[in-house]
Amino acid sequence: MPTLLLKNIHTLVTMDAARWEIRDGAVFARNSVIEAVGTLADMPMQTADEVFDLHHHLVLPGLVNTHHHMYQTLTRVMAQDLELFGWLKTLYPIWSRLNSEAVYVSAKLAMAELLLSGCTTSSDHLYIYPNDVKIDDEIRAAQEIGIRFHAARGSMSLGESKGGLPPDRVVEDETAILRDTQRAIEQFHDSERHAMLRIVVAPCSPFSVTPDLMREAAALARSCGVHLHTHLAENDNDVEYSLKVFNKRPGDWAEEVGWIGEDVWHAHCVKLDEGEIGLFARTGTGVSHCPGSNMRLASGIAPVRKMLDARVRVGLGVDGSASNDAGHLLNEARQSMLLQRVGGSPAGLSAREVLEMATLGGAAVLGRDDIGAIAPGMSADIIAFRLDTVGFAGALHDPAAALVFCQSPQVDLSIINGRIIVKEGALLTADMPVLIEQHNRLSKRLIDGD
Repeated sequence: MPTLLLKNIHTLVTMDAARWEIRDGAVFARNSVIEAVGTLADMPMQTADEVFDLHHHLVLPGLVNTHHHMYQTLTRVMAQDLELFGWLKTLYPIWSRLNSEAVYVSAKLAMAELLLSGCTTSSDHLYIYPNDVKIDDEIRAAQEIGIRFHAARGSMSLGESKGGLPPDRVVEDETAILRDTQRAIEQFHDSERHAMLRIVVAPCSPFSVTPDLMREAAALARSCGVHLHTHLAENDNDVEYSLKVFNKRPGDWAEEVGWIGEDVWHAHCVKLDEGEIGLFARTGTGVSHCPGSNMRLASGIAPVRKMLDARVRVGLGVDGSASNDAGHLLNEARQSMLLQRVGGSPAGLSAREVLEMATLGGAAVLGRDDIGAIAPGMSADIIAFRLDTVGFAGALHDPAAALVFCQSPQVDLSIINGRIIVKEGALLTADMPVLIEQHNRLSKRLIDGD
């Protein structure tokens, strides 16, 4: 069985139950699972098949991204001054021209961007299926590039003619949605511990699917033992839609259609009130906080401090790269910390709380107990950042906090499931110049309507 040894680590942030941080640390993994954590003297072997001396590095668990729309990397920096609904209406016609190749290439590029920022596990919410697009396109990209992946088979079924937001030409038949979702689960979902691929059931939003689809999707997910994901309470218009159409606040609507519980997480939740936060806390319902997108679209500041104080499970998401325009999870961590301080307490959210959201919090939201910490028995998903760089200069007395407070760096080393994915800052599983050229060609074609 292959072995891996990381030694002489400047600072090792474990995120284990004791939140142990170790100077001159070491980690030993065997066959993709962590076996020992401590100093070099604590390791079962002084050598291994792969050995890294990390005396200039900060090491921590791989980051977990809980919300994204990877195809949106094709349409960055569009509808620059619109809120959510206007932004969507501008982009739906462009996205209607997506095809299988565009989804595959854009997913691989988005995954590369995440990997280079230190993300090792990502969910993606693909909810639009025009032309020949399938969830399989993203899954192929994930398997090739080596990221741990939760593929959320999204959907839209409520077009404009029936009171929904999306144009009729980009919605699907609900029977077909459920059938293909079940196919994806049966074909791809891996429920085993340390799984590299899982499927999520994910109708898009209250304003793009029917309550019947939400109920039937929840029943399907629970019959198959998979998790559920959707958007909720993203901005004032989102809440107004729920009150007008359902005569309920978003959280109450989610409860009515069965979308509350430990197997559910909702994206954004910017406009949850205290009653909804309490509901989420009591039921174990998770939240993906996406600060970059929430600011870009002027949706507001999510009540993350209140959620955490109520013990709601909260993870971070980069969201779509057309509403955020970037896929750097550490940027989201930094923005999350700063936003909770705006207009309030300078201690509104600490660097270590944010790092916990980016690791353990994300793992909990995705329903995983095998990632998010460096501890014996956990998956060998480990990242390392160089400390001898300009961004960390003057901050080596607390490098873990500096990772959030200072300039967001790119990862130097990334290990996923015991496999080296990024080494010396270079992604080993994709030809980046070729991938970028392919992506830009497809983006131009999509935007130009060719």
